[in-house]
Amino acid sequence: MRTAYSVETVRAAERELMARLPEGTLMQRAAAGLAAACADVLGRVYGSRIVLLVGSGDNGGDALYAGARLARRGAGVSAVLLAPERAHAGGLAALRRAGGRTVGTDGAEELIGRADLVVDGIVGIGGKGGLRPEAVPLADAAARARAAVVAVDLPSGVDADTGEVRGAAVRADLTVTFGTHKPGLLIDPAREYAGSVRLVDIGLELPDGPELEALQHADVARLLPVPAAESDKYRRGVVGIAAGSARYPGAAVLAVAGALRGGAGAVRYVGPAGQAVIARYPETLVSDRGPKHAGRVQAWVVGPGAGDDAATVAEVLAADVPVLVDADGLRLAEASAVRGRRAPTLMTPHAGEAAALLGVAREEVEGGRLAAVRELAGRYGATVLLKGSTTLVASSGGGAVRVNPTGTSWLATAGSGDVLSGLAGSLLAAGLSAVDAASAGAYLHGLAGRFAADGAPMGAHDVAEGVAGAWRSVVRGSA
Repeated sequence: MRTAYSVETVRAAERELMARLPEGTLMQRAAAGLAAACADVLGRVYGSRIVLLVGSGDNGGDALYAGARLARRGAGVSAVLLAPERAHAGGLAALRRAGGRTVGTDGAEELIGRADLVVDGIVGIGGKGGLRPEAVPLADAAARARAAVVAVDLPSGVDADTGEVRGAAVRADLTVTFGTHKPGLLIDPAREYAGSVRLVDIGLELPDGPELEALQHADVARLLPVPAAESDKYRRGVVGIAAGSARYPGAAVLAVAGALRGGAGAVRYVGPAGQAVIARYPETLVSDRGPKHAGRVQAWVVGPGAGDDAATVAEVLAADVPVLVDADGLRLAEASAVRGRRAPTLMTPHAGEAAALLGVAREEVEGGRLAAVRELAGRYGATVLLKGSTTLVASSGGGAVRVNPTGTSWLATAGSGDVLSGLAGSLLAAGLSAVDAASAGAYLHGLAGRFAADGAPMGAHDVAEGVAGAWRSVVRGSA
């Protein structure tokens, strides 16, 4: 599992470690890792042209010391000093001793245009807001240049703790981060600016309780239900799907498709799209008597394609089993009914739905996804899965937010969310907690989307078909 820690926690760990080490050791460790990563990007260091964009803090010092290492290997290294009087003195001296040179911002754009590699050491993890005006032309020049851009710890201009980008920022091809991931490296919109991320171990001792967790194959494999020898379809769990309408029968079909592949032993469908469901998936247990009379279930999924059927949503929320609420169900559910539930509730909005629930503009949710998912979870007393370019899962009880590392932009297709609802609901019925069901469901759904798309457009039904392959990939990849 990958974890990310807040700036405050990282700073505290750095101070504690520096107190036990000779002065400058920590920066040298960071510079060594940064130089190695830059060398890997270049392929051939000797004769290459490297431009360092150097701010006033330790971030600039890391860049200068790394530049000195590369200069000693035969690279031509130029450091553009944005604040010459406040540049790291030790790093400057090391670069000059190694044959590197320092320049001001005048003419820097032309220098960047001829570079093979640009190192962004403008602002460190403590930076807030976008780039300062004097740095914006340099970031723009780096974006236009053919050079690869490597960010030191975090792309300058993005918020390390929240992933927000409030102004101009550097767009990196690679970010070399030290000690631990920072939340902004894992959450959009900042994640888009980071490029690939390489973690350099500098010896930090970090506490329990990260800000973010990103599950990997082995973590998900441990969560997935496996039938025991004595299992039958009821012991494996039964998930109820209350979805679809005369206008949107496909939502019911897709939610059932996801549920059938999610590990529960049986799927019960309740709603007006029974004929469409049974025609596609004859193994589904179909009822037209409403949720209360559908038979025993271990979890419900309600809302996909429900139209204006508020009565069914209210009936499902009154059940004393875990409930996943999606799509129209989010609009129809009474907030007090959600907060008053004793059994777990999982809400799965996209940014537009989250914005409506919070009473804010969609752009506010998209620009501050971490704050939005935490606010929703706290306000509704539910686990919330916020769908999007980076899907986040937050518990009402606080703690680490989980960020899903799988997925593809091709998943932005009609019905994809319905498949995810059925899949995660099935995992709920199989006995997973709301946080685990949401996290594992998003992980499998993302992988299934990757496999189904393979670089080309696909439909939601393809995602459902891809879940089995994603499941096998996770289990076999962790063996």
